[in-house]
Amino acid sequence: MRVEEKRQLMAPEEIERTLQRLAHEIVEKSGGTSNVVLIGVRRRGVPLANRLAKTIKGFSNVDVPVGTLDITLYRDDLSTVAPQPVVQSTEIPFVVDDRDIVLVDDVLYTGRTARAAMNGLFDLGRPKSIRMLVLIDRGHRELPIEATFIGRTVTTSDSEIIEVRLQEIDKEERVMLVDRVA
Repeated sequence: MRVEEKRQLMAPEEIERTLQRLAHEIVEKSGGTSNVVLIGVRRRGVPLANRLAKTIKGFSNVDVPVGTLDITLYRDDLSTVAPQPVVQSTEIPFVVDDRDIVLVDDVLYTGRTARAAMNGLFDLGRPKSIRMLVLIDRGHRELPIEATFIGRTVTTSDSEIIEVRLQEIDKEERVMLVDRVA
């Protein structure tokens, strides 16, 4: 599949400003940081969760715990992803029981990744709450899932793709709207 760039949706400064706002929203809507933990969905949710924790530390002087969740084995499309999917590690260095979890991902689309992530979390314990944070919400849900914290809502067609590129993974920083080209 070939893709063609249509336009840039967010530049590095906009991503940073959006994460600053989202970090403040997390603390405000959580009534502080005492029970909050951030869990990034592998891949791009992880650097976003780490950045949010760093931002919260910057204005509240509190270290919010951060974990990494690999959802590979919880996907409902596992057989279509690859003949031999690569399972990476889940690293959650804290107990999830009775915690207010903010599940962090880059893009919310059908809701299937969020469902898989919740299944993975419930295998680890019983959180007090799970709220979703996404940099981009592009609609087109297939499941009744919504994010509590949204960086930006972008209306897209089914042929369009949102590409989030982060310095930690992609060696560049921007959010692009691209089109699938046959």
